[in-house]
Amino acid sequence: MAKTAPKTAAAAADPAPAADFEHSLDELEQLVARMEGGELSLDESLASFERGIGLFRHCQQSLQQAELRVRLLLDPDAPDRAEPFEPEL
Repeated sequence: MAKTAPKTAAAAADPAPAADFEHSLDELEQLVARMEGGELSLDESLASFERGIGLFRHCQQSLQQAELRVRLLLDPDAPDRAEPFEPEL
């Protein structure tokens, strides 16, 4: 029984990082839209900018972790040699 609990917890935790990333990205987009609107005070703009930097760093870290997971899946024995995906243009 002890072996099934960690698997269940891990399976339940998998959707959370993706949802957390999506939430952070959505909040960042809304923040940028409000800042571009030009109706925020200086203090509100600075606070929004600070929050935006935090959200950006969180999103960037999530993407780096996702890339590492993909590399590990592509070549578990040598993730550094795994070929990255080429973007389609």
